[in-house]
Amino acid sequence: QVRLQESGPGLVKPSQMLSLTCTVSGGSITTSGYAWSWIRQPPGKGLEWLGAILYDGNTYYSPSLKSRISIYRDTSENQFSLQLTSVTPEDTAVYYCARVGYYGGLFYYRDDYWGQGTQVTVSS
Repeated sequence: QVRLQESGPGLVKPSQMLSLTCTVSGGSITTSGYAWSWIRQPPGKGLEWLGAILYDGNTYYSPSLKSRISIYRDTSENQFSLQLTSVTPEDTAVYYCARVGYYGGLFYYRDDYWGQGTQVTVSS
């Protein structure tokens, strides 16, 4: 049973950097065939895919955020992290980390695992 848990500051000031970490247990982030993803849901809006780091360390980012986003991992701690720079109040959302399948350049959401999410508010 794979479990994921998000952690990090719940309040970030505008223009600063949002940083979150996803701790994974019950499975290795280097196991082939999986992508370790970040998704967010702003208030009153739908889910937005932010990006992912694959089992081999390769990364993929949402085009709308590519200038501000970075995803990296620490294999020794079985963790992967999200950094989002120059944040504004529009970045306020519940942030989720998730494990999804990745095969042949496509993401699959069958048998996926999600963290419970963590609220991040951007405010001065």
